Amino acid sequence: MVDSNRKPATIKDVARAAGVSYQTVSRVINDHPSVREDTRRRVKEAIRRLKYQPSSVARSLATQRSKLIGVVSFGSPEFGPTQMLYNIEQAAQMRGYHVSISSIPALSRKELVLAVNALRRQRVDGILIIAPLLEAETGFLREFAVPIVLVDADPSVGLPTSGIDQLYGARLGVAHLLELGHRRLALIGGPQQWNNARERFQGWKEALLEAGLKPVAQVFGDWSAKSGYAATRTLLETKQSFTGLLVANDQMALGALRALREAGLGVPGEVSVVGFDNIPESEFFDPPLTTVYQDFPSLGQSSLAQLLALIEAPAEAKTPRLIQPKLVVRASTASVKTQRQKTFLPKRRKVNE
Repeated sequence: MVDSNRKPATIKDVARAAGVSYQTVSRVINDHPSVREDTRRRVKEAIRRLKYQPSSVARSLATQRSKLIGVVSFGSPEFGPTQMLYNIEQAAQMRGYHVSISSIPALSRKELVLAVNALRRQRVDGILIIAPLLEAETGFLREFAVPIVLVDADPSVGLPTSGIDQLYGARLGVAHLLELGHRRLALIGGPQQWNNARERFQGWKEALLEAGLKPVAQVFGDWSAKSGYAATRTLLETKQSFTGLLVANDQMALGALRALREAGLGVPGEVSVVGFDNIPESEFFDPPLTTVYQDFPSLGQSSLAQLLALIEAPAEAKTPRLIQPKLVVRASTASVKTQRQKTFLPKRRKVNE
C-alpha cells in the first residue's frame, strides 16, 4: 500500500542514499562530465529507488538554463512548414528540452517582434524561427539578446540558418530525367516568394543549362493540387513538347497527373513526372510518384543542434547547415526508349511533296 502522506524525496535524501554530497547529485542530474561512472550509476540508482523528481526551478537556477526552446512558426498549412515544426519539437524532446510554440499569421517585422518578445518573457534558452518566405524581414533579429536560428530561410540574411539543399534537390530530379534520356524538360514551380520554390526553379534551370539544354517552359503554381492541374493545362496549351516534367511539390504533381491523363498523355508512357517532398500519399498516386525526399527529421535535429551550439559557443555556430535530399524512384518516370515516341517526334515530310 502506498503511503499518500509520505513526503517526496529531496536531493539530500538521494545524496545520503548514494553516499555522496548533494552537489554531486546535482552534477549527475545536469549531466556534468566531471563525475566518475560508478558514482553516476550509484546516484541514478538512488534517484530511481527513491522516485526522486528534480525541481525544474532549482535545475534552472543551477545551470542558468530553462531547458525551454521557443519556436516561431509561420501559420501556413503547407506540408513543409508543418513537418519542420513537428520534427523540431520531436528533436527537442529527445534532447530533454520543452518547446513553446508561437504561431504567427504573417512573417512581418511586427509579428516577429511580438512573438520573440513573448518567448523571451518565458525565459527560453533560444529561439528557432521557421521563415520560408523571401520577403520576411529578419536582419533586425540580431538586436535581440537571445540565440536565434532561422529554419528554411535565405542563407544570405546574415543570421545562423538551417535548411534543406533545395538547389541540389532540383538537380537530382533533373539528373534522373536526363539519365533516362529525356532532353525536353518543363517545370511547374512553386510561388517564387518562397525560398525553397525559388531555389528549386534555379536548380532546375542551372542543371539544364550545364547539360547544354534549353528549358522548354515553366509555369508557377501555389503549392496546391488545383494549381498543379491548371499549370499543366497551361503548359499543354503552349504546344511546346516535353517528355519530362519536374514539379516543385507532390500536391501540384497530383494535379499534373490528372491534367496529363485528361489530355490523353500517359505517365510515364509519354511524360515522366518527378515531384518534390515525398509526402506519405505520393507512393499511392496513380502511378506512384518519383519524388525528391526532404529529410525533415534530420532538419529538426540539425536545427536544434545548431541552436544549442549557438547557446554554448555563439562565435562558432553561425555557418549555415544544409541537409541533402534524396531521390525516391517510383513508377512515374521511365526511359525515353519505353515511351511512345510518336507523341513528341516531329511529323515526317511526305516523300513526293
